[in-house]
Amino acid sequence: MTSPPALVRTALGDVRPEDLGVCDAHDHLFFASPVLPGQELCDAAAAAAELTAFREQGGGCVVQWTPYGLGRRAADLPRISRDTGVHVVAATGLHQAAHYAPELPAELRKRPAEVFVAELTTGIGTTGVRAGLIKVAGGFHALDAHARWTMTAAAEAHHATGAPIAVHLELGTGALDVLDLLCGELAVPAHRVILGHLNRSPDPVVQREAAASGAYLAFDGPSRAHHATDWRMPEAMRALADAGFGERLLLGGDTTTAAARSVAGGPGMPYLLRRVRPRLEHALGERLVARILTENAGRAFAVARPS
Repeated sequence: MTSPPALVRTALGDVRPEDLGVCDAHDHLFFASPVLPGQELCDAAAAAAELTAFREQGGGCVVQWTPYGLGRRAADLPRISRDTGVHVVAATGLHQAAHYAPELPAELRKRPAEVFVAELTTGIGTTGVRAGLIKVAGGFHALDAHARWTMTAAAEAHHATGAPIAVHLELGTGALDVLDLLCGELAVPAHRVILGHLNRSPDPVVQREAAASGAYLAFDGPSRAHHATDWRMPEAMRALADAGFGERLLLGGDTTTAAARSVAGGPGMPYLLRRVRPRLEHALGERLVARILTENAGRAFAVARPS
């Protein structure tokens, strides 16, 4: 019996991994959180302009890690994707508790996995847009009760759908604890886990152990200039590539505030290709960087779905 094809679920439908083009594996078109008051990403015209600027630098796909309850604006994604010619992947899942009003997680307390599965298979609300990944988050060097609860639900949704689980690591910490929980206790295959923000805690031992597990490592912070470790990203990625883990690496911009957008004078999504890519090509070589931005991303987000 022939296995079903592995496809990436986008806002406009399922796409073959090889058709994604150059992929920003972690970013945000829309995002609103009480943690960042006054910096909401809520302007659809600005989101479209940012995608256009990304496309003009050679970009083909943006994976939005904005989860449930944080202003995803899923209904806007198909039109923006169609108008700009850039694939967009939406997320389900939940962020840290601090990003929500106290009552919001309680709405999902008895059924988070059910909600995640519905958003992956049926659609987000009444939009018809189906999520392509599950976003969750750890804490600073630890996993609190909220993180364990959301990751348990994410694992259940993964087992029901095959969807990848993308993890916000607070300041890049806690990667091994996350893997112990998701891949150890909850039996999620490591290659279905994407660890975000590894560049924010440049610990080469942890990074190598995480890569050796089979998980994907997303280096994804160049749009936020206060991350003083960004300059070490090429060195860290080169060390991982030299150790044989080049196929586990991903790149993203993680634009989370309006001021960080290129259309507002910040680096934004285009910076990933305009400035970060040449720096990495110098350290890693053009061929590997091209694979990271295309083939690696395609594998990380593709799921074998029944015909």
